[in-house]
Amino acid sequence: MAAWKSLVDISELDTIAKQSYQKPQLIFKHSTRCSISAMALDRLNRKWKFSSSEIEPYYLDLLQHRDISNQIAQQWEVPHQSPQVLVIKNNQCIYHASHNDICVEDIEQILNS
Repeated sequence: MAAWKSLVDISELDTIAKQSYQKPQLIFKHSTRCSISAMALDRLNRKWKFSSSEIEPYYLDLLQHRDISNQIAQQWEVPHQSPQVLVIKNNQCIYHASHNDICVEDIEQILNS
């Protein structure tokens, strides 16, 4: 299971951008009212195989923090989706997926490339 850090303040995006030069950062955008989002989160948690030295996982509750989601879309030039996962490396979005396309195997592949 991922050791999620809650993303609750827009200023944390600057931290994610800076930390992405040391190791990739993952942002999972979750709608707590959506069954597809719950399924994607469960699938990520069940298949999670990464250590904290490989990638830093962040969890964003979209219903509480839509402003942060909007800033993510603008900052990393990825249209908003829900649920959605983004991998940030060297302050660039190197991978993003939404809905049923979210899978640990694809994240693993992008991290190993």
